Amino acid sequence: MNSVLLATFRRELLLAIRNTADVVTPLFFFLLVGLLFVLGLEPRPELLVAVGPGVVWVAALLASLLGAERLFRADFQSGALELAALSPQPLSLHVLGKLLGHWLMASLPLLLLSPLLGLMMNLPGQALSMLLLVLLLGTPVFTVLCALGAALTVSLRGGGSLLALLVLPLTIPVLIFGSRSVVQSVGGEDVTGLWALATLTMLAISLGPWAIAAALRISLE
Repeated sequence: MNSVLLATFRRELLLAIRNTADVVTPLFFFLLVGLLFVLGLEPRPELLVAVGPGVVWVAALLASLLGAERLFRADFQSGALELAALSPQPLSLHVLGKLLGHWLMASLPLLLLSPLLGLMMNLPGQALSMLLLVLLLGTPVFTVLCALGAALTVSLRGGGSLLALLVLPLTIPVLIFGSRSVVQSVGGEDVTGLWALATLTMLAISLGPWAIAAALRISLE
């Protein structure tokens, strides 16, 4: 089982390295969305500090959605996904390997760039630390939800818009808890949403691969 997980993880990394545009494009999109808000609200820096955490979260979500449709598409078209489903090894291991590789190559760079976006929005030092922490907790949830939407729409032609409609409502609690935690950190208040966000992350990590595997089997049928 470990060999299946590691092989899928290594394959996902190699594919991402060969297709660097799929990695770089969400990063540019993430920075561009933040920069547009900074330019639009520059005359009012106090407003920029107030809305900055929410903007970073929305930019991270939209950047995650950008390449989600292609997560299982190539495997579905080549037949590799069907072979993985027929394999004696659990399909959830294959899914987990893809999730780990996708998060490492797509979400971790966004996480590393988020302090730069926070500085552009005049966030203080303690808020930048909180922003990194909540994004570290929240981006795995985005990855799992995007993969779930991709699994449900992998057999549909042009399923990108449907994927967004499925995923966006599910991300609302993560957006609320994540942005609220950073805003409370800016104001020096007690951070109340951090534990709720951590709980959502644990649920996504523990239950997500099995839910995605079930969605893939439904799509394959």
